[in-house]
Amino acid sequence: MATAARRRFCRCACFCSQNLYVARYGLHLRFRDEQQLRRDYGPLLRSRGCVSSKDFQQLLEELEQEVGRRRRLGQESAARKALIASTYHPARPDVYCSLQDAVLAPEFVAAAEYSASPGAGLEGLLQQLEIVSEEKRIYRVPVFLAEFCQALLEELEHFEQSDMPKGRPNTMNNYGVLMHELGLDEPLVTPLRERFLQPLLALLYPECGGGQLDSHRAFVVKYALGQDLELGCHYDNAELTLNVALGKAFTGGALYFGGLFQAPAALMEPLEVDHVVGQGILHRGGQLHGARPLGTGERWNLVIWLRASAVRNRLCPMCCQKPELVDDEGFGDGFTREESAVVDVCALT
Repeated sequence: MATAARRRFCRCACFCSQNLYVARYGLHLRFRDEQQLRRDYGPLLRSRGCVSSKDFQQLLEELEQEVGRRRRLGQESAARKALIASTYHPARPDVYCSLQDAVLAPEFVAAAEYSASPGAGLEGLLQQLEIVSEEKRIYRVPVFLAEFCQALLEELEHFEQSDMPKGRPNTMNNYGVLMHELGLDEPLVTPLRERFLQPLLALLYPECGGGQLDSHRAFVVKYALGQDLELGCHYDNAELTLNVALGKAFTGGALYFGGLFQAPAALMEPLEVDHVVGQGILHRGGQLHGARPLGTGERWNLVIWLRASAVRNRLCPMCCQKPELVDDEGFGDGFTREESAVVDVCALT
C-alpha cells in the first residue's frame, strides 16, 4: 500500500456570506445577520430606496433565502444534472459530440496552434487577435462558426422549452443554462479550455494563471424583453473570462468595462464593446464590467469563467482573503486541496 495525493475541488466559505446581489438596489452585499447589515449598509441602503421597515424586512428575507439557496446549490445542481442525463431528449444530439476543429473559427484554431508552438510569443499572438483595449488588456477573437452557433442555440431553446429543471446561470442572471447540468461541459467546454484557450491565455495573461487553468464554470445567459434586460457592474469569480456571442438578432446590450477591481461608484467613462455573433471577448475576471440594456430582440451569450487553483488557492478573488475551503460538487469554485488516498501498489503491477 502507498499514499498518493488527490485533488478535491472546493469553494470558499465566503460564497454564502459575501457578494449577495440585490438587483433593485444595484448592490452586492455582505450578510451575516440583521445587526451587521444595518451597521454596514444602513445609510447606503436608505440612499438606494430601502427606507421603510417593510423594505428592510423584505431585504432580510431575500438575503436569507439567497444564503439558503447557495448552501444547497451543489447538491441541487448535481440532482438536476442526473435527472437531465436520464430523461432529457436533445433536439440537436450533434452538439454533444466531442469538440471538433470543424466547428471552430479558423482564426481561433490558428491562434491556439501558434500559441502552443515552440518560440511563440505575445507579440506574435497579438497580430492574430483584435486588441479591443491595450490598456485594459481586452481582446476579441472569432471562436465558433455561425452554423455551430445556430445549432447550439436550437438545442438551448429546446431545453429551455422543456419541462426539465433549470438552475440559474449565476446570482445576477435569471435566464439561461448551466452547461455542466445540460451535459455540455465534458464534450465542449473542457476541450475548449484545455486544447485552445490554455495555450492562448498562457501568453496573454501569464500572471493570472493563464497557463495553469484547471477548471471552469460555463453558462449561457439569455436577455429578452420581459426577462433580463441588462447586467449591473460586477467582477467575475474567475481569473479570466471568455464571453462568446451566440445570437440571435438584437439591438443594444453592449458590454462596458471599467478598471481592474475598480469601485463601481467610480466608473465614469467606461469602454463599450459591441457583440459579434461567433466572436469572443477575453478579459481578466477582475475587470469591472456590465451590460447595457437590450433594445430589441434576444441576446444569448456563452460565458466561461476560467479558473487557476494555483492562483486562487492563495487569495480568494471574492473576499480577498486566503480561502476557507468547503467541499463542493464538481469543480466547485475552482479552489483545490490535496487529500491523501491509499493506493494498492500490488494491484497496479
